[in-house]
Parts: sequence; structure tokens; C-alpha cells
Amino acid sequence: MVKFQTGIGSISLSPVVFTTLVGDAATSCFGVKGMAMRSVTDGLVHLLKRESMHKGVYVKYNEDSSISIELHIVIDEGVNIPALAGSIISEVRYKVEDSTGVKVKSVDIYVDSLSKD
Repeated sequence: MVKFQTGIGSISLSPVVFTTLVGDAATSCFGVKGMAMRSVTDGLVHLLKRESMHKGVYVKYNEDSSISIELHIVIDEGVNIPALAGSIISEVRYKVEDSTGVKVKSVDIYVDSLSKD
């Protein structure tokens, strides 16, 4: 949890705030089908529904008050992966830093599956 001290009190940001912002930013990029999660039971990658897309995002809190983000995605087949990754990183970093004021140290993207749909 990230905590800010202000002149009139404190603000605490739940991890869900970050995972929701990241999931929303990533899925808004052209070519991203959705967030992904590998099932423990069958080992298969599953496309997450909108209400549970935060499960494909992992946030690590760093000692310097920044965060590091890992996200797992499913992308459309035929998309330029390096260009898409650059777009996602920029969008995620901007949305999180603009909305929360918390510095994003790194964004690691894992393409877990390609979708033909």
C-alpha cells in the first residue's frame, strides 16, 4: 500500500487502484485483446473478463517509493509486438503517474497468448 502525508491528513492507495489503472491502460491499447492469467490447475492461459483483469497485473512496491509493474496480456495475432509493448509501457506509465503521483520504475510485459479473433 502507498501512503501520502498531506497538510490535513493522509491518503492511502490500495493495490487494487494500481492494478485497475494498469489493466485499463493496457487494454485500451490497439492490439491488446485483454489481460491474461495462467491457470494453476490446467496450466492454460485464460483471457480475463473486464471485471477481473486486475488478476493479470502484479505490482511491486520499491524502497524509493516507486512501483514496478508486471502485466500479462493476450494480443491480436499479426500485431507488431515491440511497437505494441512500447505503446503499452507509455500508456501505463502516464496513466498511473498522472492519476496517483506515484513514480513507475519499470513496466514488464509478458505476452502469454495470441488471439486469432
